[in-house]
Amino acid sequence: MRTTHLLYLHGFRSSPASAKAQKMAAVVQRDYPGVTWWCPQLPPSPRLAMAQVMAGVSAWPSATEFQRMAVVGSSLGGFYATWVAEKMACKAVVLNPAVCPARDLGRHIGEQSNWHNPGEKFFFQPEFIDELHALEAGPLKQIQHCLAVIAMGDEVLDWREMTARYAGARVRLLEGGDHALSDFDEHLADILDFLELGG
Repeated sequence: MRTTHLLYLHGFRSSPASAKAQKMAAVVQRDYPGVTWWCPQLPPSPRLAMAQVMAGVSAWPSATEFQRMAVVGSSLGGFYATWVAEKMACKAVVLNPAVCPARDLGRHIGEQSNWHNPGEKFFFQPEFIDELHALEAGPLKQIQHCLAVIAMGDEVLDWREMTARYAGARVRLLEGGDHALSDFDEHLADILDFLELGG
């Protein structure tokens, strides 16, 4: 069984223009042209973001068929990807995943700008914290279907907390590194091997 449909979920204040999303999109297009790729621009509301994602993948193949989907997520997108993977019983790759965004994003309530388009503003509403709480997946039932790439040098998230959350998963723990995974190219082969892409 090969992964024929791949979803990529970006992080907070990020977009499909992120370096990691762009690199993955290019590799999929070049080497796996038969794979369906989708990296949506997620709205600030976690509830609306996941409603958009679930509507978008509703016709995608389940893991019980000859085709299957997988999800990759970075930072807040890793938190979302975990939720999606639990719902869809699919493989997940999480890149420096947010573990408790309801706690961490409380200080970001207010007007924010997009990293890749600073002129694009959005308002992170207080009620979004409750929406994040509602998406907390609890103990992971499909942990063996998850690859976590975690940088000990992450300046935003605690690598110890990430490692504890994904205990039992296949963990690629990096000495040094940073939140953006600036050395992402070095991990692409492992990620692609885990995803088992094929059109």
